[in-house]
Order: sequence, then structure tokens, then C-alpha cells
Amino acid sequence: MSSSKRGAFIVIEGLDRSGKSTQVSLLHDRLQDAQNAGPTKVVMLHFPIRTTAIGKMIDAYLHSESELDDHTIHLLFSANRWELASTITAHLEQGTTVLADRYAFSGIAFSARKGLPYEWCRAPDVGLPAPDLTLFLNISPEVAATRAGYGLERYEKEEVQKGVKQVFDKIGREMQEDGGSEGKWVEIDAGKTKEEVAEDLWKAVEPLVNGAQGSIGRLWENL
Repeated sequence: MSSSKRGAFIVIEGLDRSGKSTQVSLLHDRLQDAQNAGPTKVVMLHFPIRTTAIGKMIDAYLHSESELDDHTIHLLFSANRWELASTITAHLEQGTTVLADRYAFSGIAFSARKGLPYEWCRAPDVGLPAPDLTLFLNISPEVAATRAGYGLERYEKEEVQKGVKQVFDKIGREMQEDGGSEGKWVEIDAGKTKEEVAEDLWKAVEPLVNGAQGSIGRLWENL
């Protein structure tokens, strides 16, 4: 597809317990209502997709039920995204909006925080379908740590989240400066009430309610 309207690809990123899953669900419902076209017009994806063979390995690792080398788990996360790449593309070409909870940006942030080279972390995801809009739920690690359920998974430790946020900040700066195929990066204050955050997200998403224009971009294809 080159010029006709297609589905929009929208990603919500953020630290653990920043409210991503809640806001993705709220946004999904609101998009459905706005499109007034039935449930098939908007699909939700929650990365990692834990139902695939690779996803099950990731799930065991995140729950500290297995141990894997840092390089290995990073490549598994990337492979999990590639498992869904053709599905995402097909949805978009059919006019369906795709709403994702986490994507390649999380993969870079969590692995680079461990000390793996930034460019190496990015390389496996080059060529994935690029979001038209990435919404980063910005919250301090200290506030996130006070939220219900914090600490249930491997990376939910305040010192880890501080390092992850630094990498996210770098990614955001690069995308805002570049403005290329990776789409628009918008920061949302996630320290507000759930309702206020939902309204801020909607303001950013509303222009894409009826789809996106042009061909589907590819992540970092011009590197």
C-alpha cells in the first residue's frame, strides 16, 4: 500500500506499573466506539506474546523460573516480535488499527540497561513494522514502585527501572530529533489520575481514528 488509508499502528510504552495495560484497554474500547465498526477493526497486542513457544520461554524467565544469558533473552524478545510482524502488517493493510502494549523500544531499554551495547540491542528489530505513533507513559520509578503488584516480575526493581528510564529517554530524544520512519514519539504524564491520562492519550491518538496515510514504515530502515 502506498497512498490509500490503512490501519494505524499505535504503541504504548513505559516503565513497569506505569499503567500501560490499563490505558491500552481503555484506548482499545474508545477506538472501537469512535470507529463504530465492530471489534475486528481494532486489535490489541501485549508484548511479549506469551502464548507462543518463544513467549513461553520468555514468561518462565520473567517469573524467575529459568535463567538465560542476557544476549539470549534479548534475542528471544526480538524473535517474539518478529513472530507477529506479518500479522501486524496484515491487520494494517486490511484497515485494522493495531494497539500494542510494549514493542521494540522496551527491548532496547531493558537490555541496554544491563550494559549490552545500544546499537547491538537495536539491530535485531531493524525492519519490523514501525508504529505511526508511540505514546510513552512517563512516570518516576519511585512512584511506579508504590503501585499495586509491583515486584512480581524479574525487572520490577527500582534500581532497574531507573536505568531503563534513562535508555527510554535516549530513545525518545532520538526519535523526536529524527522524525523518520519510526513515527511520532509523544510523552504522556502518567502520574496523573487514570482518567486524566486516558484523556491525554486520546488527544494524541484521535487524528489516527480513521487510519493512517501512506505505506507502512519499517523500524530504523535508514540506519
